[in-house]
Amino acid sequence: MQTVETFNERKAAQIAARFLTSAPGRTLPYMKLIKLMYLVDRESIRRWGAPATDDSYYAMNYGMVLSRVKELINEGEGTGAWTETVSAPIGYDVNLVGDPGVDELSRAERALIDEIQATYGHLTRWDLSELTHTFPEWKHPNGGATPVRLFRIAMALGFSDEEAREVEREASGMRRMRGLTSK
Repeated sequence: MQTVETFNERKAAQIAARFLTSAPGRTLPYMKLIKLMYLVDRESIRRWGAPATDDSYYAMNYGMVLSRVKELINEGEGTGAWTETVSAPIGYDVNLVGDPGVDELSRAERALIDEIQATYGHLTRWDLSELTHTFPEWKHPNGGATPVRLFRIAMALGFSDEEAREVEREASGMRRMRGLTSK
């Protein structure tokens, strides 16, 4: 899978921690966590024209996936923010192991995460998988992983062609800016 070089691992860890904090035993199936995080990004795009995680997206057999988050879970790589917050998988579950704070999250993003938790947190990983299969941006990858552009997600959310292109252009510009300032 493709890695987004300017992906904000600390912010992704803070989003994951918010979901894990409200889970029984601070444990979630990692597939459920990935789907909940995708729902945050999708709704963030709908509301504000930009994803919360700045991850890249793939359509996989079990629905939509945040690429870098999936890699962090499966491969345990990263700068430390993720591994200091979320455990390596134990079976199919991950646990909250540390508090990354919330300094990367705006008040509106924290409210959105809580809203997604209240709306979808009771669903199983399989329910969430089926839900993401209903999204227009998901196309069956036939056992593989198909990249899904931000443009396609914006179009699926009802943006006009020009608005969807602008969402993608702005996200690309922000990635370039972060890339320049992080060196």
